[in-house]
Amino acid sequence: MGALFSCFSSAAPAKTKRRRLSISSSPPPPPGMAIPPFGLSRDRSGRKERGREGLTHEQEQALAAAAKTAASLLLRQNGGAEAVAEVLLDRSSSVRDPPPAGKKRQALPRSSSSRPRSLADPLVQVQQLVNQDVKIDDLETNHFVLVHGGGFGAWCWYKTIALLKDAGFKATAIDLTGSGTHAFDPNNVTSLSQYVMPLTSFLEKLSDGEKVILVGHDFGGTCISYAMEAFTSKVAKAVFVSAAMLTNGQSAADMFSQQARSNDLLQRAQIFLYANGNDNPPTAVDYDKSLLQDLFFNGSPAKDVVLASVSMRPVPFAPVLEKLSLSAKNHDSIRRYYIETTEDNALPLSLQQSMCSLNPPEWVFQLKGADHSPFLSKPQALHKYLVEIAKISS
Repeated sequence: MGALFSCFSSAAPAKTKRRRLSISSSPPPPPGMAIPPFGLSRDRSGRKERGREGLTHEQEQALAAAAKTAASLLLRQNGGAEAVAEVLLDRSSSVRDPPPAGKKRQALPRSSSSRPRSLADPLVQVQQLVNQDVKIDDLETNHFVLVHGGGFGAWCWYKTIALLKDAGFKATAIDLTGSGTHAFDPNNVTSLSQYVMPLTSFLEKLSDGEKVILVGHDFGGTCISYAMEAFTSKVAKAVFVSAAMLTNGQSAADMFSQQARSNDLLQRAQIFLYANGNDNPPTAVDYDKSLLQDLFFNGSPAKDVVLASVSMRPVPFAPVLEKLSLSAKNHDSIRRYYIETTEDNALPLSLQQSMCSLNPPEWVFQLKGADHSPFLSKPQALHKYLVEIAKISS
């Protein structure tokens, strides 16, 4: 989404032919690569770790057999070796930022520890990775409303929806106007209120006293801020996932324009659309398909990159320029949380941290190794944090 905010000329459309920018990355593990059984990883010299000393040969064999059986079960249940590796070797999450001066925060659930998970840890399902002390029925709300970023759609949350529902939560993903499967030309969207209408219509229909947790990604952060101001009584918490978290009087373009000028990849990826002619301002922004992976999905599975390449749509440009009107009574009264992504090529970590410093949320979480689309690259770690946020009491 940051690709929307680099400088543009309204007199001439952007070039549509661009050479691909290559970014080196570690290749995925080869098919069938063995995952070390619990407690059996070895250092480069081939010696067993110290934790294994003293075990008999029979004990080693029994432990290895048990690990093999557990790994096979998880392979069948969770989609292959990649799922096993993510559960066993989860080092993707950490928590940043101490409590602000004079304000005491509730201790985080133990599942958010930044301690690297050991191979000796027991194999667990995703539901066991989160704090189980608080029951879902006792929460202020168990309903997440997921709002996509610019160019994305409700489709991008498919992993998050499945994980939340498996854990007993409700999850609703919204297609904003002209996005995803919403049947509207994004070039004809002329205001932020029109763009977020599917979200505000959904909130308006909630029954009295019913609340939700809004989750916004990318430009979706601007959209949930708009909804927080308009429907304060129906929003329990707001979560910004690598998102625009603005203050009163700011537009998304204001926040990102300075950063975008120094990011060559962002500038090269964007294609401005001029539905009203080249002599008028752009009506939407599209993306160079050859640069999608480097920009948004540099850590995501190849199959999800393919899904995105056929699903992403142009982003209406007018809403990006619109300044938000946010008040302390409404918007600022809602508890906010920010989830940073450390390997983000579209919205660099430095800019995410700058927004958090200028407009501090209640908590700042960090997904290590996540690209701009953590719902695809780190779905279980993102899920863990969403559940933890839901369980943080007043």
